Amino acid sequence: MKSIDQAPLKNKKVLVRVDYNVPQDENLQVTSTTRIKRTLDTVNKITNDGGIAILMSHLGRPKGEVNDTFSLKHILPAVSETLGKPVVFLGDVLDANILEKINRLQPGDVGLLENLRFHKEEEKGDVEFAKAIAKLGDIYVNDAFGTAHREHASTATVARLFPGNAYAGYLLYSEVQSLKRVLEEKKSPFTAIIGGSKVSTKINILKNLLNKVDNLIIGGGMRYTFLYTMGFTYGDSLFEEEMVPVAKEILEQAKKQGVTIYLSLDSLCADRFAEDANTLYTQDQNIPAGWMGMDIGKKSIELFRKIIMESKTILWNGPVGVFEMDKFAVGTKAVAEAIAESTKNGAYSLIGGGDSIAALGKFGLSKEVSYISTGGGAMLEYLEGIELPGIKALEEA
Repeated sequence: MKSIDQAPLKNKKVLVRVDYNVPQDENLQVTSTTRIKRTLDTVNKITNDGGIAILMSHLGRPKGEVNDTFSLKHILPAVSETLGKPVVFLGDVLDANILEKINRLQPGDVGLLENLRFHKEEEKGDVEFAKAIAKLGDIYVNDAFGTAHREHASTATVARLFPGNAYAGYLLYSEVQSLKRVLEEKKSPFTAIIGGSKVSTKINILKNLLNKVDNLIIGGGMRYTFLYTMGFTYGDSLFEEEMVPVAKEILEQAKKQGVTIYLSLDSLCADRFAEDANTLYTQDQNIPAGWMGMDIGKKSIELFRKIIMESKTILWNGPVGVFEMDKFAVGTKAVAEAIAESTKNGAYSLIGGGDSIAALGKFGLSKEVSYISTGGGAMLEYLEGIELPGIKALEEA
């Protein structure tokens, strides 16, 4: 996969697939420009080198139909402000006068195409639609890691129409390099902290990581299915009975492969799922009837911190408790602080997943880790060992 650093950009029209699927309020005003900011280096590289950046993205789920609510014209002010330069709204990729509009752009200019998902052909990966996109530029750059797991026209199909001229933008390139550094070039001990409410959503990640890690810390609600499998009670905690055989298989496989799995030694419980609930601290791994586990306890925090501090490579995806409620955020905060401290001492840490990123932000630690992946579903599929179509297309182009 070639980086944009290798691309001849001067006087070239550069088609850039970005992920500007940004959150908006009821007035369609952008409420977070994080995804736009992450593309700033790529756009600046193109314009500073004398190229023309033609940005294309999706927004929401218009289901293949034109819907003003999902028009990218509404985010144009936020894009212009964040990029620090006026951005020309070019309209729909299939408009009769689209080439005329693009040809009016000068080196250093930035244009934004309309929502690609106004066409059902986009999500189908349609070749003819991809050809229509390809006609608009000389070079293709993919900087949308968040959609790299989709076999869509603008993320995979179109890349193959630019043999020798398809590149990874800085964001996508750094995402892939960071994931490779963790999964393929890691230094031991390698510890993965995987949280979340359900085993069923993380099965493949857990199984794939058994071939990579030295330590696997399982947190969140899904730990109670594992604890039950080991003979402990779960009370009213989250529990997936159908996942018990899977949990047993993972525990057995870990033992065979010399991977140490860590589960909470104690829990902070509540009598209902609420901030003002009554609480109970269990000093062992059993949860009494009528109580649900909401956070890890003091013994668990001490154990997890020790493991994290001894690690050279750390992957964190998913909180260990209900951190959104301050009363049950202590464990997740302790894990985040340990990762930050271990990173300061020389470990490489990769954090991904909306909840983990939100937790870092809540505790003011976003700048204290090595890399934060904004890939969402793409990152999860990469961790599962799935080949991502958008990455594969770039590698083959």
